Amino acid sequence: MESLSWLTELFTNNESVAHIALLYAMVIAVGVYLGKIKLFGISLGVTFVLFAGIVAGHFGFTGPLPILTFIQDFGLILFVFMIGMQVGPGFFESFGKAGVKLNGLAATIILLNIIVMFGCYYIFFDTNDPMNLPMMVGTLYGAVTNTPGLGAANEAMSSVFTEKIPQIASGYACAYPLGVLGIIGATILIKYLCGIHLDNEEKDLKSQEEQSGKVKPHMMHIEVSNKYLEGKTMLQVHNFLNRDFVCSRMLHDGHVSIPNRDTVFHLGDQMFIVCAENDAEAIMAFIGQKIEVNWEQQDQPLVSKRILVTQPSINGKTLGALHFSSVYGVNVTRVTRQGMDIFASATLPLQVGDRIMVVGPEDAVDRVANKMGNSIRRLEAPNIATIFVGVIIGILFGSLPIAIPGMPVPLKLGIAGGPLIIAILIGRYGYKVHLVTYTTTSANMMLREIGLVLFLASVGIKAGANFMDTVIQGDGLLYVLTGFLITIIPILIVGPIARMKFRFNYFTIMGLIAGSYTDPPALAYANSVCSKEAPAVGYSTVYPLTMFLRIFTAQIIVLFFCGA
Repeated sequence: MESLSWLTELFTNNESVAHIALLYAMVIAVGVYLGKIKLFGISLGVTFVLFAGIVAGHFGFTGPLPILTFIQDFGLILFVFMIGMQVGPGFFESFGKAGVKLNGLAATIILLNIIVMFGCYYIFFDTNDPMNLPMMVGTLYGAVTNTPGLGAANEAMSSVFTEKIPQIASGYACAYPLGVLGIIGATILIKYLCGIHLDNEEKDLKSQEEQSGKVKPHMMHIEVSNKYLEGKTMLQVHNFLNRDFVCSRMLHDGHVSIPNRDTVFHLGDQMFIVCAENDAEAIMAFIGQKIEVNWEQQDQPLVSKRILVTQPSINGKTLGALHFSSVYGVNVTRVTRQGMDIFASATLPLQVGDRIMVVGPEDAVDRVANKMGNSIRRLEAPNIATIFVGVIIGILFGSLPIAIPGMPVPLKLGIAGGPLIIAILIGRYGYKVHLVTYTTTSANMMLREIGLVLFLASVGIKAGANFMDTVIQGDGLLYVLTGFLITIIPILIVGPIARMKFRFNYFTIMGLIAGSYTDPPALAYANSVCSKEAPAVGYSTVYPLTMFLRIFTAQIIVLFFCGA
């Protein structure tokens, strides 16, 4: 037995670094593997790490509280910062025409979640017990399946409770499983309440796509046949037509050239034009009809090539400032950013990670490629400096005290809200201060998931010691019930309103609900029943604002009400 004393020491010596590393490795590994198990086609995913941590903490497999707290907070900072970097580029753009309505409905769901939580608190619980309201906050964030909100609330608790900080993860753990099921179940119920037929919704989406013309690049060869254009420059044609298009090459008298704003139009000129799909008919009607052109047979063969922007010095410079046409003799026809094609307007600032379509003589295109960097290897390494510069600023920003009358302590955005806001701003405007914000999707996901599992494991381990007393012997079933009510009531109110008043497609509503609860399983279900992108569009439209509001309101609730 003495030969196994080292093993006993490893599992029982809470002060050992090896013990703490083993603790986290086991909790995270077990949680991730168990989270892959599906019940009724639904899995809890990485959130199962929380439950694995609770079990470990319950059986005394734990570590020193200061170390658990540090790992918890560091994991939270890393998690919310990478979320902010992901949603930042599209955060402000999400408030388009339909986006304003969708985000308004999402904000209504968030408000209703909070109202239902307080309603359940006053109806079902003893309001004289100071621990009940903090537990209800944990239940709220389990019901809406929002882990960053739990982190923000947990961090705000330390400002209010100076002695014994409530382990609100117990309420979160009670509400989370039914929260996932309740979101999907309530979404399905809306279909029957509103008499929706999925086949009709698919047809409506198809007709909407045809009417909108899908604003995306459309390429065509046309010949100048409008006599009015004889002798007019490219700039004059642009101004008169008032349509956005790029002419990447022109054939005049057997010679191919790269046109610029001063290029003169002549009858019979042949050109290759890139424009919005729904502008194509108007451009052809004004300039001329489609033709077939074999550019390879001309005297000056041109090539088109996608070039990757990886040179940090290019970050933030506009296409107009780079003078592609006059300096290099090439044209940029479109830019691909985060998987989406966008028009190459002169005022568009380039960002590291963009792919630009360049057309021109091969040697000139190669020179542009050298200027842009065009190195995939350079992008594979995440910009660690930008991440930690952002974290520094975020922590400083989150630590600023904001005195509000009636609050027991000054409001602080904290280590959750501060880094989140700074990450959103850096993700959107970082290029203006020459910060390279590009991070590959895989690198972002890796850092984000590491932060999340460290946070969940820490919260679970700390909550495990009191979990049985709080839940099994206490009001556990009541937390489950109230969590379920918090989940479904707002959906059953807002869903029919979105359908009957605003006439949104059911698949868009599914995405709206999944995004309002930041719930990937609900989005996965929506995608499985829809062949179009409507659920994903609805989800991505409301996700940035929802994530911000969930984190911000968590701290407001704790500081305003739990500290009263």
